[in-house]
Amino acid sequence: MTSLADPNIWASFATLTALEIVLGVDNLVFIAMLAGRVAPAQRGSARTLGLAFALGSRLALLWSIAWLVHLTHPAIWISGDPLSWRDLILIGGGAFLLFKGTQEIHHRMDDADEAEATSRKRAGFVTTIVQIGLFDIVFSLDSVITAVGLAEEVWVMAAAIIVAMVVMLVASNPLAAFIERHASVKMLALSFLLLIGTMLIADGLGFHMPRGYVYSAMGFSVMVESLNLLVAKRRRTKERRAQETGGLVG
Repeated sequence: MTSLADPNIWASFATLTALEIVLGVDNLVFIAMLAGRVAPAQRGSARTLGLAFALGSRLALLWSIAWLVHLTHPAIWISGDPLSWRDLILIGGGAFLLFKGTQEIHHRMDDADEAEATSRKRAGFVTTIVQIGLFDIVFSLDSVITAVGLAEEVWVMAAAIIVAMVVMLVASNPLAAFIERHASVKMLALSFLLLIGTMLIADGLGFHMPRGYVYSAMGFSVMVESLNLLVAKRRRTKERRAQETGGLVG
């Protein structure tokens, strides 16, 4: 196990935790939608149990993929070059992230309506929990593959996923509202998916990209986006004060 004193461990943990939170907001919206089908008194419990089910499925999926990526014996040969199961998973995972990121960016560029109409009919509590768990397995693929792409230690991936799920459980409503108000934050996270997908494909083809470069690029992007949000907030404050002053003068 890598030492906790290694700054790369903390960098990967912090970056991955933040990404897991941002990329999981859509999943939170989906869970809230399904939980809204049960009786009002059971919605809180349905949301909590759904997130707990989600955490369990993500950890199981994580350990399965993390085990497979250590299978380094050649599985197939392409043009004389051997590819192991690890390489195939990295290439497939990277392609999935590229597809997922491109699809979501295109979806947002088209300004399509993400919310689907839900039935007013009340659903059973157990049925709702099972649906949340099953759909979360599908939605967890991008976050788990992202974890495998960013971190090299399984315990770092698991810790980041657990912390992210706890944060989402406690602060799901404020987080969803913040990212809905600031679409550029979601777009930044989706661009990170494209970056990580490219990195996974490169790793699978034998071209290893140092993680430090990736962390630096992500950190710089987050800093620029934070400055943009700060400037936009100050501009709105000045405009609001100017309107209030104009109203008083008038």
